[in-house]
Amino acid sequence: MATALNNYFNSPGIGLGCMNLSHAYGSPLAEPDAIEALHAAFDMGYRHFDTATLYGGGKNETLVGKALKEKRSSLFLASKCGMAISQESGQKEINGRPDRIKAQCEASLRRLQTDHIDLYYLHRLDPNVAIEESVGALADLVQEGKIGAIGLSEVSATTLARAQIEAPIAALQTEYSLWSRNAEIAVLEATRNSGTAFVAFSPLARGFLANGLRDISALEPKDIRNNMPRFNADNYPRNLQLLDQYLTLAETAGCTPAQMALAWLKSRGGHIVPIPGTRHIEHMEENLSAASVQLDSETLGKLDELINQKTVHGPRYSSAQQAEIDTEEFA
Repeated sequence: MATALNNYFNSPGIGLGCMNLSHAYGSPLAEPDAIEALHAAFDMGYRHFDTATLYGGGKNETLVGKALKEKRSSLFLASKCGMAISQESGQKEINGRPDRIKAQCEASLRRLQTDHIDLYYLHRLDPNVAIEESVGALADLVQEGKIGAIGLSEVSATTLARAQIEAPIAALQTEYSLWSRNAEIAVLEATRNSGTAFVAFSPLARGFLANGLRDISALEPKDIRNNMPRFNADNYPRNLQLLDQYLTLAETAGCTPAQMALAWLKSRGGHIVPIPGTRHIEHMEENLSAASVQLDSETLGKLDELINQKTVHGPRYSSAQQAEIDTEEFA
C-alpha cells in the first residue's frame, strides 16, 4: 500500500463511516448538524473518512466535501463508485462499466471539492461486467492522478484474486463484526496474505453491539434495518437474549459495549480497519477511544463463543440484498 494509505489507516486505526449522516438510517441529519459532527470528528482525531456516490444520491459526498475541504490535505478520503441512484428511474443501480465508473469519479471529485480521492472502491461487483474491466477503469484513474488507490467492496476472495492480476488492490471493504463472520470464510485470510487492508463496515452490528437498539418498533420507516432479517419481529427478540451476557462482559472488561466490539475486531488482525458510522459526537469519541482498549484472551474467547454465525438468528441480508453482493456465505 502507498505510504499515505499506511499512515492514515494505522493512525488512529479507526475511521469514520459517514453514510448514516445522509443515508439508510432514517431521516438525514440537518446539514448544519452534520457539518458540526464532521468538524468534531476531525478535531478529536479522525483522519479516515468514508463516503460513496450512492449515499443520499450524492448528498453525502457533497456534505463531506463542504465540511472538510479546508482540512483536505490532512485527511484520508475514501469514496465508492459503481452503485448509484439512477437519475432516470430514481432507483439504485449497479453498473461497473468503465465509462460509468469514470463519469462517477468526475462527479465525486466535484462534490467532494478535491482533485483526487485517496481510496476509490468499486462499491459492488456488476454481474454483467468482468471485474477486470471495472478494475482496469480504476487503474486508469490512478494513472491520471484522480484516485490514489483502488478498493473493492463486498467481493469474494476469488474476485479479489482476479482483480489483483489486473491492478494492485489496496483495500477490501465488507461487513465484519461478532455477528457477521462471513469474512472469516476466505477474504480475511486472502487480504492478510496479499497485504491488502481489510476495512470493516458495520463493526457494531448496525447498533446492536453498541446496545443502541432495544425496541425495533422505534425504527423510522426508511431505516434499512427494517428489511434485514436479524431485525425482524421473530429474530430480534432472540438476538437480544445474547446482548445481556455481552453487556456483562463489557462491564467486566471495563469498557463500553461499542468499544469491546471494536477491540475484538482489531484483535482479529493488524490489517483490519473498522469504520463505525454514527451521527452522534459522543459516540464518535467513544468509538475512537476503542483504539486503546485491549481485551485479554479469556474475554476474547467468551465473545467468540457467545456471538457468532451459529448463535445469531437470521441471515445478515434479505434475499434481494444478498443477490447484490459477491461475498462468501456460510452453508
